[in-house]
Amino acid sequence: MATFSAKPAEVTKKWVLIDATGLVVGRLATLVAMRLRGKHLPTYTPHVDCGDNVIIINASKVVLTGRKRDQKVYYNHTGFIGGIKERTAKSILEGRFPERVVEKAIERMIPRGPLGRVQLGNLRVYAGAEHPHEAQQPETIDIGALNRKNKRAA
Repeated sequence: MATFSAKPAEVTKKWVLIDATGLVVGRLATLVAMRLRGKHLPTYTPHVDCGDNVIIINASKVVLTGRKRDQKVYYNHTGFIGGIKERTAKSILEGRFPERVVEKAIERMIPRGPLGRVQLGNLRVYAGAEHPHEAQQPETIDIGALNRKNKRAA
């Protein structure tokens, strides 16, 4: 019996909607990264984009456990000498683009490279409850119900 290998033309992608209200960031990110890569499917093929399209709403209402909200630091470099900047998770979540905390957590769980960039393109994250993807009829998944540790009061 030969090993199954999915072809890009054979892949059928689903649309999935996740409400991130009260969910722990790391636990949400692991499940979403797995869905984006397609590892939840029996037809998973490492070199083919066989994952789902994932929509995350209410990303501004995610929860960080412990003291990560105040102590976790995100770094970026401007490209100039001595141009390293740092921001805490709290400042990002209270700032203009709070969905970036969730995006970064998921991005860092997906392999870097051409396929990883394509898979990350299947992710849409919105800070509020509205999203423009109703026409795709996304299937709703309750991450909080999968494990009691996934949901935490803020």
